[in-house]
Amino acid sequence: MLRIFSLLSLFAGILPAGAQTTFYDLNNVQDIRIYFGFSNWDYRMDTAKAGAEGYIIADSVVVNGTRFDSCGVKYKGNSSYNSNNNKNPLHIELNSVLSQNYQGIQDIKLNNCYRDPSIVREVLSYDILKNYMHCPRANFAQVYINGGLRGVYVNAEAVNKDWVSDHFYVSGNTIVKCNPQQVSSTSGPNLKYLGSDSTLYYPYYELKSSYAWKDLTRLCDTLQNNAANMHKNLDVDRAIWMLAFSNLLVHLDSYSGAFAQNYYLVRDNNGRMNSVVWDLNMAFGVFSNTGSGSLSPTQMQTMNHLLHSTNSNRPLIQKILQNPKYKRMYIAHMRTLNNENFVNNSYYTTGQTLQGIIGPYYTNDPYKFYTYNDFINNLTTTITSFPSSIPGISWLMNARSSYISGLADFSAVPPSISNINYSPGAPASNDTVWITASLNNPTYAHLGYRYATPDKFTYVNMMDDGLHQDGAANDGIYGAFVMAQGGEIQYYIYAENNTAGLFSPERAEHNWHTILITVPAALPGQVTINEFMSQNVTYTTDPDGDYEDWVELYNNTPSNIGLDGLYMTDIFTTPAKWAFPVNAVIPAGGYLIIWCDEEGNEQGLHANFKLMSSGEQLMLSYASGTIIDSLSFGNLVADVSFHRCPNGNGPFSISTSPTIGTSNCSVGIAETGENTLIQVFPNPAQSHVTFIAGKEFQVLEILNVSGEQMNVIRSGKMNSASLDISGLPDGLYFIRTDTGISRRLMIVR
Repeated sequence: MLRIFSLLSLFAGILPAGAQTTFYDLNNVQDIRIYFGFSNWDYRMDTAKAGAEGYIIADSVVVNGTRFDSCGVKYKGNSSYNSNNNKNPLHIELNSVLSQNYQGIQDIKLNNCYRDPSIVREVLSYDILKNYMHCPRANFAQVYINGGLRGVYVNAEAVNKDWVSDHFYVSGNTIVKCNPQQVSSTSGPNLKYLGSDSTLYYPYYELKSSYAWKDLTRLCDTLQNNAANMHKNLDVDRAIWMLAFSNLLVHLDSYSGAFAQNYYLVRDNNGRMNSVVWDLNMAFGVFSNTGSGSLSPTQMQTMNHLLHSTNSNRPLIQKILQNPKYKRMYIAHMRTLNNENFVNNSYYTTGQTLQGIIGPYYTNDPYKFYTYNDFINNLTTTITSFPSSIPGISWLMNARSSYISGLADFSAVPPSISNINYSPGAPASNDTVWITASLNNPTYAHLGYRYATPDKFTYVNMMDDGLHQDGAANDGIYGAFVMAQGGEIQYYIYAENNTAGLFSPERAEHNWHTILITVPAALPGQVTINEFMSQNVTYTTDPDGDYEDWVELYNNTPSNIGLDGLYMTDIFTTPAKWAFPVNAVIPAGGYLIIWCDEEGNEQGLHANFKLMSSGEQLMLSYASGTIIDSLSFGNLVADVSFHRCPNGNGPFSISTSPTIGTSNCSVGIAETGENTLIQVFPNPAQSHVTFIAGKEFQVLEILNVSGEQMNVIRSGKMNSASLDISGLPDGLYFIRTDTGISRRLMIVR
């Protein structure tokens, strides 16, 4: 199947669905009021918590003055919940009965600040972590029930399907909550391989998607039995950030602690499991059990930065730290976390600000677990009240930061990375882009690059051999090249010597450098309306899982085309009804899908109009009045489309077998296989073409559109090959491997 390009993959600057909400703004305390139609609401919720943990339906929930009828409310939590508490953690589901949300938020998770005298641990921790990996947002809320103040809560974003869709650009993929049914220090969601029988994993992991066990068992199997290939099933960089964060902040109520819990695993569209941190109320040393015994507050200050590196019951830590390159990356990430938050004391300034925001509300909290003096003092001073001592945050972290900085692993000097340049300075589609940098005596360096945020990075070695636009050999300038595709190139550089590694930017892979690609604007006939459906009932869903009207555009040219400044409308007399976003691109000979559903806050391209099944108009045009393509259409029944054949310039006809994102006319072969780590360049090509895949193959052939073999290479296992195409006429071809991967190739001279 041809890859369907949409704003999801072409416009990396788009904000997630909830990104514009103020509901998690650190500077604003949320006001949440719950109203039950009965007085024994606490008894009912305790009873539900002791049973199947079902929701109790509240008459209404009012969020910052906005009223929602018939919402589900229940108690949540493990150690933070107690039937004798006057302030228990709450989970509110606004859409439990009715389809409703507040600023796109349907689930509200409210934590009761149990065992955190400072109140700021969870909010402060998430505020730090957001700079290095995807994580929930959090701030504070004041909660009332039936008119009575219950006190101050932490308002932490739920990790649910909507959140996963926003951050990982997937819908319906595997989501695993890694928390055991019964907490135990001898077993848990520690990613140990228990066998292929999925039932063996049921006590330790909770499924949050329709399927998942195969992905989970595959990851566990790989960690134990094939760790050299863990990168195929795991986003290793994101896992390293999680482990470095948990260790540095002494967050032991996590994978790094006794119970190996409190994280999620999410499968992205690249086939990898991604770790997501959650439940940070016990960060900064509240929970002290490492799994090998409990640490005193003083021992936490000097906790081993390589904790569990030889522990087979923590295979994720063990296998990462046993890999020399991954270990150097782990040290580099922890060094960045330390320098950017603790060496410069910025965490403490943020903590003071947060306490200043919540202090007036905490004063009036009738059910707070600690005194106001404890609240103020715990930012700096250890609190010794029941049930255990809670370290002062700055007392713990100032000493820990100094300890970490003084270790040999962190005082080792990595190669420097400077003078990063790329050429040409304004690359166009299909240009070869050379990226160079000055590196100080690395033993290894790579360039990580990709073309869109949902993709994973491809790695190529950077060389100082005089053959990679790097000047003279051995002059300290290293180079590598990337083919310009789409609207931009996202990249970073990693370099290491025998003792230390360094990233540029240092927050990679969560942050990256960007090169914008110059793409030509569309001319009439170059981009056409190729297929559309005005009654999508059961045919296909958008990235958020909804059946919506859609329009497919097709690029008739062998070059990427930019759509900035182009409009689409369903009314000829209102041509500028919906504007394509800046940097939107349709690929050479490729497709672009626009969902016509008036839901512009979702991922992908979503127009601000719907299509009428009884028939109407469609037009692409510029503000100047130049019409790129237009048509009128009549009635369409459910799950039937209008499409062109041939693609892009043929006449329209009704299709009972729609082909969204693929050719409307049957040809001998189509693109197939995984998108993972596949490159065909240059494309369009003239004399030679190079094919690179992340999956080994032994046969590589070029076929014409009728499936006739035009050229072939046979060899032992290989990941890349170059083919001579100088004798082939211009036109459309397909490159195919014996492993089932096929990609289109344009030959244009």
